[in-house]
Amino acid sequence: MVDGEQPIHFANATLGSERHICAFFHSSDEEYRVLLPFIREGIERGEKAFHIVDPQLMDDHFHRLRDAGIDTEATSQRGQLVVKRWEDAYLRDGHFDQDRMLALIEEVLSAGPKEAYLLTRLVAHMEWALEDFPGVNDLVEYETRLNFILPKYKDPVI
Repeated sequence: MVDGEQPIHFANATLGSERHICAFFHSSDEEYRVLLPFIREGIERGEKAFHIVDPQLMDDHFHRLRDAGIDTEATSQRGQLVVKRWEDAYLRDGHFDQDRMLALIEEVLSAGPKEAYLLTRLVAHMEWALEDFPGVNDLVEYETRLNFILPKYKDPVI
């Protein structure tokens, strides 16, 4: 826990000050079995949720959130839930630009407190990296650089 805030639970564990998690799943069902309690906990606490998902799976993502008891319409309307497609985050202009993505992450995490959210729980699906997009070879460097940025924030990033 950081600064006396409520514990953050992920995959039957409580997160400490290290909150950048790389999680691998065998299936979508397993992924959501792990992610949904984490997402729901944040929504119920009034924290912000920022998700980046495969555009082909947007409907499925919202469906699973709703099935978990999350009112996606109300949370989206008030800005508590923001769901972006890969093309609106990682792959703007059809390629991965690590500098632009790092700037987006900082923008999202720094905006939370300005919008009165104690924390932002950022969930980013990364399957796009398995495809042959321009810039994908910069992913390891991006993740390394991200590890220098995230300690400035207490927000969990999965």
